[in-house]
Amino acid sequence: MSRIYVLHGPNLNFLGRRDPEVYGRETLAEIDARTAEFGARLGLECDCRQSNSEGTLIDWVQEATAAGVAGMVINAAGYSHTSIALSDAVRDFGGAGGYSVEVHLSNIYRREEFRRHSWMSAAVDGVVVGFGSEGYLLALRMIARRFELNAPRRGGGKRKRSRAGGG
Repeated sequence: MSRIYVLHGPNLNFLGRRDPEVYGRETLAEIDARTAEFGARLGLECDCRQSNSEGTLIDWVQEATAAGVAGMVINAAGYSHTSIALSDAVRDFGGAGGYSVEVHLSNIYRREEFRRHSWMSAAVDGVVVGFGSEGYLLALRMIARRFELNAPRRGGGKRKRSRAGGG
């Protein structure tokens, strides 16, 4: 089984009770259980984590990079729109050979103007928006398919990417 990190950003611990008309009624625990079960059927071992702290999310991405984790699904939530540092960490994960997919429960392009830009999008291999919790399953399917077609890039060299921000 290939190991995958599934990282959830700020306020996602309140899923099910926070703006259910926007984010749905499922709790994060329910989403994580479905994600892990679906991932296992695809041959992926999902390590699901949530933090409200930008620094903790960066630490986890760097941990995944150092440990050679094969893939990552990340819903950086509000940090998608503000954190160049987190985006840089995710870019480094990809540069080290990991596949990554950004997920948003809602369609950020139909929401407030400030939510329509994601620094994360330039750092990942793919983006899934607007499909609710099904987005996590779509992201896992994409990662599993990439592994099936190409095998994980670990050890296979670095990809060229444009940088979203500084150093």
